[in-house]
Amino acid sequence: MPKFLDALQEFQSGSFETALKRELENLPAGTLPLEKGTTRGGFVDDSNISVTVINAKQNKNSIQSKVGIFFTEIIVGCGCGDDPIAENAYCEMLISIDKTTSEAEFEIFQQ
Repeated sequence: MPKFLDALQEFQSGSFETALKRELENLPAGTLPLEKGTTRGGFVDDSNISVTVINAKQNKNSIQSKVGIFFTEIIVGCGCGDDPIAENAYCEMLISIDKTTSEAEFEIFQQ
């Protein structure tokens, strides 16, 4: 599980969104479960994602943030002359950051 220490430390300040966005965008490819957010059954190209923080709240044990992730979906087998095609994609996910360990869990919102 990835750790989001900077975002955890910045939660009470105005820098939380910036820290979370930076940590998400710098994750190694394949870390986020974006394949669950594809809409056309394609493959995920997450080499250049962009993140928007929608909201954030905390409870006793964790910080939870809803984020939007922009990425590229590669669609193959459509029978087109320019197969495969790359298409812009978007999904929303809930990120839960454990306050003790700074480990993050991800849950895709189905659209």
